[in-house]
Amino acid sequence: MTAEHTTAPPRLAPAQLAPKGRFLGSLYARNIRSVFARGLKATWGSNWAIMISGFVEPVLYLVAMGIGLGSLIGTVAGPGGEQIGYANYIAPALLAVSAMNGAVYDSTMNVFFKLNYAKLYEGMLATSLGPLDVALGEILLALLRGAMYATGFTAVMAAMGLVTSPWALLMIPAAVVVAFGFASFGMAITSCMKTFQQLEWVNFVMLPMFLFSATFYPLSVYPQGLQWVIQAMPLWHGVEMMRQISVGMLTWATAGHLLYFIVMIALGLVVTTGRLRALFLK
Repeated sequence: MTAEHTTAPPRLAPAQLAPKGRFLGSLYARNIRSVFARGLKATWGSNWAIMISGFVEPVLYLVAMGIGLGSLIGTVAGPGGEQIGYANYIAPALLAVSAMNGAVYDSTMNVFFKLNYAKLYEGMLATSLGPLDVALGEILLALLRGAMYATGFTAVMAAMGLVTSPWALLMIPAAVVVAFGFASFGMAITSCMKTFQQLEWVNFVMLPMFLFSATFYPLSVYPQGLQWVIQAMPLWHGVEMMRQISVGMLTWATAGHLLYFIVMIALGLVVTTGRLRALFLK
């Protein structure tokens, strides 16, 4: 008798947990727009009044300090030692503060609630979305808020006659970079927080950084040791970069300030993505 030969059924390939060929594997699904669109709809429906209030504060500082106190101070030394009006001196600094406020408030308090109480990210990461999609989507929301503040504040500066150079228009994209740095770093820090009391540390850091980052006074008025501490803070780099752009004085120092925020953005994205992955993709 001839032995019968049977053909074994072909083996099926093991299921792929991460989509094949996807950039960064399970970390990134190329669907940032879904996270961004959801956040934009929610913000416009419930938080628009809060967004406006964050813009008003720096404008009030500009009016009170720039016009009120500025009439007593006169001129001060601006970038390159050129004498400029006090309002012209503090306006670019307050623009950096405005971008910082919008980005930080959106990437800390809002993210904290979504992360720990609404459990929104847990639901998002149960879908095909990756932690990098969530991180970039939320940071883009913060960027939009920072860009709106920067554009509105620049319009106020122009209406007050404080825009003296065509280069000043570059302050808007520069403010977006500042907002990007604070948003990415703010979300990274928030991902490590567990209680509302820990959020108070954000204000505890932001207030002295706002007051001492050469916003209202030149850095030279501080002792040398304190100057080094201030120069390590991100807001000082944002303030100096804005001042240099406002008068069209672009130097290698301006590039150094920009590089500071690029590094800040990269570190924030890496930490945020890693934290979201550790929390929800165990």
